[in-house]
Amino acid sequence: MVTGAAGFIGRNTVAELNRRGLTDLVLVDDLGHDEKWQNLRGLKYEDLVRPSELMAWLGPVGLRGVDAVVHLGACSSTTEADADYLLENNYRFTRRLCEWALANHSRFVYASSAATYGDGNLGYSDEDTATARLVPLNMYGYSKHMFDLWALKSGLFDRVVGLKFFNVFGPFEDHKGDMRSGVAKAYEQIAGTGSLSLFKSYRDGIADGEQHRDFIYVQDAVDVLVHFLMTRERSGLINCGTGVARTWLDLGTAVFAAMDRPANIRFVEMPSVLQGKYQYFTQADTTKLREAGYEAEFLTLEQGVERYVRDYLVPRDDPRGPTQVGS
Repeated sequence: MVTGAAGFIGRNTVAELNRRGLTDLVLVDDLGHDEKWQNLRGLKYEDLVRPSELMAWLGPVGLRGVDAVVHLGACSSTTEADADYLLENNYRFTRRLCEWALANHSRFVYASSAATYGDGNLGYSDEDTATARLVPLNMYGYSKHMFDLWALKSGLFDRVVGLKFFNVFGPFEDHKGDMRSGVAKAYEQIAGTGSLSLFKSYRDGIADGEQHRDFIYVQDAVDVLVHFLMTRERSGLINCGTGVARTWLDLGTAVFAAMDRPANIRFVEMPSVLQGKYQYFTQADTTKLREAGYEAEFLTLEQGVERYVRDYLVPRDDPRGPTQVGS
């Protein structure tokens, strides 16, 4: 079972499971009235269930058994102001689903977030001893942190896997609007105006555009997830990032190169709603990930951006019709 299955990482996860011959899947998502349903095209699965109906649906299904639950469904907006909504959607629902999975002997892999690390002053270690000290900068990060803390306090990380996703980018994030990756938004800006706007820096010692992020291509993130889905002897709260921090200038330059255009970057004021809640540096500590047996190398930022732009974004915008990557 995959929740958030029509979403960004969810869609790519289902496609990877299909590539591995797994089609007996139950997908969980709200399709709403936008075009997110299009992400389901080309996927193979058994049923599609709304989140609001899931717990009732699971009652009889639990008798037959669900082998594994991949819980990716959440509100991922870092600017969402409805704290009660985030509490219910990102914490309480996750807790109910985890309790169900454990009671039914199902593998439970869920999405945490690098937003739990706050401003990064405490580092980016995913060791259990570091988790309780973290101070997220926004309610989204806090809602994710709440579940991490509950799972830690309850002693569940010997059976449950939480993946702290860093800045994931890649195909099938179109529906996310303003929460799309910096790569997607940069491509749109450059295609429309020929230039790219990046936020100015408001921190001494950090030049404009030199804010750093750990950018990870979505297929790499999915490969990490599937590793823990298939390799069940290792669990825990684990970073899902490359371990390499790159600048927003690096990202912008890579997008221009992938589009075969000269770089044209300017710097603009950061919205006041983000000032004070902005991460100036993120970089995953990948020690636990490697100790858990994940050995594959990650794409570089340039490799991931080139693949995303040339294999998906450009063909998607081609008047001859989109290319369905991963179908």
